[in-house]
Amino acid sequence: MTATHPSNRDAATGEAPTFDSRPRVDARAMPHVLKRVVGLAFRYPGLVILAMGCALGAALASLALPRLFGRSVDQAHQLLVSATVDGDAARHALYVSAGLIIVATVVRGGMTMMSGYLSEYVSQKVGYDLRLQFFQQLQRLSFGFHDKIHSGDLITRGMLDLEGTRIFIQSGLMQSLTLILLLAFAGTEMLRTDLTMGLIGLGFVPVAAIVLGRMGFLLRVTWLRFQELMSALTLTMEENLQGIRVVRAFAGKTYEMEKFDEASAKALAFSNQRITLRVRSVSIMQLSFNASMAGLLFYGGHRVANGQMSVGTLTAYLTYMTLLQQPIRQIAMIFNSAARATSSGGRLFEVLDLDPDVADAPDAQPLAPNKGVLAFDRVSFAYAAGAKPILTDISFTVAPGKTLGIVGPPGSGKSTIANLIPRFYDVIGGRITIDGVDIRDVTLASLREYVGLVQQEAFLFDSSIGNNVAYADPWAADDRITDAAQVAQIHEHIAGLPQAYETRVGERGVALSGGQRQRMSIARGVVPGPGVMIFDDSTAAIDAVTERRVREALARATATKATIIIAHRLSSLMHADEILVLDEGRVVERGGHDVLVRAGGAYAALYELQTRSDAEAVLDDSARAPRPTEEA
Repeated sequence: MTATHPSNRDAATGEAPTFDSRPRVDARAMPHVLKRVVGLAFRYPGLVILAMGCALGAALASLALPRLFGRSVDQAHQLLVSATVDGDAARHALYVSAGLIIVATVVRGGMTMMSGYLSEYVSQKVGYDLRLQFFQQLQRLSFGFHDKIHSGDLITRGMLDLEGTRIFIQSGLMQSLTLILLLAFAGTEMLRTDLTMGLIGLGFVPVAAIVLGRMGFLLRVTWLRFQELMSALTLTMEENLQGIRVVRAFAGKTYEMEKFDEASAKALAFSNQRITLRVRSVSIMQLSFNASMAGLLFYGGHRVANGQMSVGTLTAYLTYMTLLQQPIRQIAMIFNSAARATSSGGRLFEVLDLDPDVADAPDAQPLAPNKGVLAFDRVSFAYAAGAKPILTDISFTVAPGKTLGIVGPPGSGKSTIANLIPRFYDVIGGRITIDGVDIRDVTLASLREYVGLVQQEAFLFDSSIGNNVAYADPWAADDRITDAAQVAQIHEHIAGLPQAYETRVGERGVALSGGQRQRMSIARGVVPGPGVMIFDDSTAAIDAVTERRVREALARATATKATIIIAHRLSSLMHADEILVLDEGRVVERGGHDVLVRAGGAYAALYELQTRSDAEAVLDDSARAPRPTEEA
């Protein structure tokens, strides 16, 4: 791979992602990437061929101009110096040449306009296809991929890198075609007419090729580094905006400004390097072109003075050089576009070429549950190969109408169990089954429709409350949405809002409190009516009284479903039919609430601690309450 990945924010140090300051560049990958970009354009062969035809027509019309100009000059010169020539005939020939020049110019302009329009149209179509493909790939890739790369880098790849890849089609591919046609036809004509004059006029070509070839490689290096710095800049801005309340609460404005300024300064420095490199290369190229033009004038002028060449022939050569001047200046833009496309395309294709770690098996069938019994059979799991297992030899069964509670200290593997059931990750040992069918043998879509997961982090979209609640089933009837909200004990609050269920919640649900967001998340999980319900500490931000009402409503709503409740607060799961106590990824205790309390183990100690803490909190509140006066 040619591009470096940003690392995740280190959990222990809290440091921001870092980037390799020396990007790796594989020169052999450059033609492969450009070939692939060109292949994207040829998904629309008719438009590309038409654009190329227009470019060819523009080139031929351009190449007709030097001959017409040369002939016109010779005709005008002959008209001036020769008295024997019929004046009217000479003028007529001159007018014809002038008319042909106008026609050739109009044709060239029209063909150039059509070629530019078609190439832009094709490039925008390719950009549209790439955006859809990239976004679809992000939906396909497993959680393991998203765990390793920051969203800021993905945004940069999906926007800046994609744009850099797309734009090569219009500013690189078609411009290259025009340049090649002009150089080929003009060079052939110049060399055929006069070999020496042709060699002098085309003397700048090898110099330009060497200089611009070097520039293209160096620009690729700087583009890679610049894109990575832009990823870091995007990350800094994204984190600041997402954590704006934390920044304001801790007066972190100065620190955030310094961090953003540092990232911006690094990006600016590399941008300046690219500008310096490009300007230097263009200057050398322009100098070589001017030297060829000067040599042509010097040598051709002497030949005209000696009568060895007509003024019209010299004019034709100078016109050829003038026609080549603009395309030659565009060589720098072509190389810059190619360098950007190879670096940007490499980073973009890096993501597009990945295969998801978790995918449907070739013979996967839709889940067809009968009884709907969920079972873990000696399941083990680690997040990376060779890493310490998060879960070891976990077994349990949850039948419809039954509730399983899971409790344990942080890092014991509770949320990992929740993530394994919908196959966000695949187990490394044992198996997970529904009615005896391994979940790896069924399609992901059918499995995730059957498994409902309500997580502790209640992410809400910047849309209406109704749209957020009905996210899993956008076509759900209004009564299903309100019933789900009533189960989550949020309906009364929503009904009291000015726009009720049409109220926008703001970005990430900023208009709601933490408890309200969690209840919205619970309602969203209830709407589709999945066969297995998993609540991963989904009531942590809800007060005890509301939690009890939510729990009672959920018990009725999930009476026929297999339910798993993961919580730190034992009051959330003490009613479960069976409770698992995890420690370091292993089941250390299991049984009902009363059985575990009598056993006097880890669960009993946690229950005693939480009961005592709640009682002390009540006593503390009572002690702080003002005593009534005698008059009262």
